[in-house]
Amino acid sequence: MSRARAALVLALASGGCAPAAVLDPAGPVAAHERLILLDSLGIMLAIVVPTILATLAFAWWYRAGNARATYRPDWAYSGQLELLVWSVPALVVIFVGGIAWVSSHDLDPARPIAGAAPLDVQVVSLDWKWLFLYPGQNVASVNRLVVPTGRPVRLTLTSASVMNSFFVPRLGSQIYTMPGMATTLNLRADAPGRYRGLSANYSGKGFYGMQFAVDAVPAAQFDGWVGQARQAQAVLDVPAYRALLGDGERVAPATWRGVAPGLFDAIVRNAGTAKARPAVDGRSQ
Repeated sequence: MSRARAALVLALASGGCAPAAVLDPAGPVAAHERLILLDSLGIMLAIVVPTILATLAFAWWYRAGNARATYRPDWAYSGQLELLVWSVPALVVIFVGGIAWVSSHDLDPARPIAGAAPLDVQVVSLDWKWLFLYPGQNVASVNRLVVPTGRPVRLTLTSASVMNSFFVPRLGSQIYTMPGMATTLNLRADAPGRYRGLSANYSGKGFYGMQFAVDAVPAAQFDGWVGQARQAQAVLDVPAYRALLGDGERVAPATWRGVAPGLFDAIVRNAGTAKARPAVDGRSQ
């Protein structure tokens, strides 16, 4: 789903997905999506407001007590009126469709965001938790995504279970995670803070707790967090990953000081069924 369509659908239809956060962006993608929403609202109000006013005006003018209103029971057609009735909605469709078309290309999830070299993060949706792998730093975390402010983040996402949906309302967009394939999403947090991340696609009994925190911090603080993660006792090897595959609900954030080589690619290759066991470095595990 494109970012433009996602913003429109989620803001209008998802009462439980913090619609107010969509209108309070903390990054360029979310800011562009808010502009799309406001522009589309303004265009649609151009027909909604006059229609409401015309309805009230007609009801008042053609009331029973107005002798000046002309009663024309034999009236059937007016070319000028037909042109007005059809041209205004047509223009609305053209304008809104044009915004959606242009924005869908401008906000292509895989399109890189201008700026510094992006931070690569690999994301795996599990039952019912989010796993984040940092290949450049060789650390991992669950239910907590830490990113440096002002630096683009390139997310590569997949699912080790059923199809899911990754969504951080204040950073913008949402994108599906699907077993057996990887998708790409580029985001950037311009303001430091903690942002709510969630699953936007129902995925079973633990869906209600499938949320995570996004901590946007200065670059030096991000490096400090990476250093702390490298001091963790556990390594995310294949046995540790298999333990994560259990149906855990409301899993507390945790970190690992290392990641088994090729783990993410193995998850993508072996995620044809839920609870898949990855084959790392070509060896069956």
